Amino acid sequence: MSKATLAVIVGNRDFFPDRLVTEGREDLLSLFSEMDIEPVILDPGATKLGAVETWEHAKICADLFRANRDRIEGVLVTLPNFGDEKGVADTLKLSGLNVPVLVQAWPDDLQQFMVERRRDAFCGKVSVCNNLRQYGIPFSLTTLHTVRPGDLSFREDLRNFAGVCKVVNGMRRARLGAVGARPNAFNTTRYSEKLLEAAGISVSTIDLSELFGAAARMGDGDAPVAGKLREIREYARADDVPAEALVKMARLAVALEEWMRRYDIQATALQCWSSLQQNYGVNACTIMSMMSDRLMPSACEVDITGLAAMYALQLASGTPSALVDWNNNYGDNPNKCVFFHCGNWAKAFLPGIRIRTAEILGTTLGEQNTWGAVAGRTPAGPVTFARVSTDDRAGRLRSYVGEGRFTDDPLATFGARAVVEVEGLQKLMRYICKNGFEHHAAMNASSTAGVLHEAFSTYLGWEVHRHGAE
Repeated sequence: MSKATLAVIVGNRDFFPDRLVTEGREDLLSLFSEMDIEPVILDPGATKLGAVETWEHAKICADLFRANRDRIEGVLVTLPNFGDEKGVADTLKLSGLNVPVLVQAWPDDLQQFMVERRRDAFCGKVSVCNNLRQYGIPFSLTTLHTVRPGDLSFREDLRNFAGVCKVVNGMRRARLGAVGARPNAFNTTRYSEKLLEAAGISVSTIDLSELFGAAARMGDGDAPVAGKLREIREYARADDVPAEALVKMARLAVALEEWMRRYDIQATALQCWSSLQQNYGVNACTIMSMMSDRLMPSACEVDITGLAAMYALQLASGTPSALVDWNNNYGDNPNKCVFFHCGNWAKAFLPGIRIRTAEILGTTLGEQNTWGAVAGRTPAGPVTFARVSTDDRAGRLRSYVGEGRFTDDPLATFGARAVVEVEGLQKLMRYICKNGFEHHAAMNASSTAGVLHEAFSTYLGWEVHRHGAE
């Protein structure tokens, strides 16, 4: 889990033992240190025990949170005893924070059920959640209703919650770049910029001619071009690639990354055919692969909403994503299929990555014009897939998420490829088709479907289907 900063509200109710609050606070801060989480929490002297119970406490705590709002990614509400429902809700309301909230409550010990050690947080959590609902504050729950911070279950909850925070905060201010017009043959990659903007996702555009012009004005010996050429050669095997094609890729990469820096673009979707091949003479797949591997995801065919899913998966896992086609059946196995693209997947998915031509595009555009595609096979491991789509007729964003696994089953073909097993695949394909989703999906080598589902549904307010959770 990457480093996270969480605000902490320690709930308290004064007729429960003080020691429970003191001990709970210490245990939680110890866990935060171990998991590289930075807390924003009241000092023990700021209020009684550094906890929140009264209206005055809520104001003090809210002031602390407002002063640190630019770095707070989420809020943990911890209840070492019953807590004060109004104190928690008032703090969140006064703080003005619009970030995910996780509610955790401590369990009672049957061997220490006397007044001196009784918590009643089992009940207090229900009251706190009731008030959050009344105040219109969305929140997340731990897997177990009550759980000690040191338990494995809570550690996993905290890791997942940190991922939810990354997704929610990242998507609410995402800046995506649409490079070129969508291929005319692909109505499937249509999308609504206005619906995305309403969700906080901004799209900037640039015409391919601007990049071609910028690339043409560069000299082969220019330092940025020479540096990018070295990066390409170090990134993937390029033994057979003509030198001219490699230089063209380097120039295009420099032009594209300069535009991204100018407008703070975090991810891009390119018109990867056919203007590139016809008017510039290479595929952009290699430089797209390199950007995705550096956590600057890049999608094919100006699929901006597919790119949004790639970016969300990357935020959830901290690892590269790729855009794939739900491309082929795998023999007669109803739960296996082939993920394919011609291709631009990050090297993280392709240990034996090589720069090749794009065999399919080459049949019509001339194979000599398609140098730059990357090829390789994804090894066995976990996979999460996701799709985001703008439903213009309904005026909303829709999505689906699910998990499966990459397999090592034989696959004798070319391009960037993987065999994937998904339980209930036929049901999923029926859902995708009946609901008009695109043939593209984003993939990530992680198990983060639950993180995306929580982020999309609870905090972003998107319609989301989680495959396998029916």
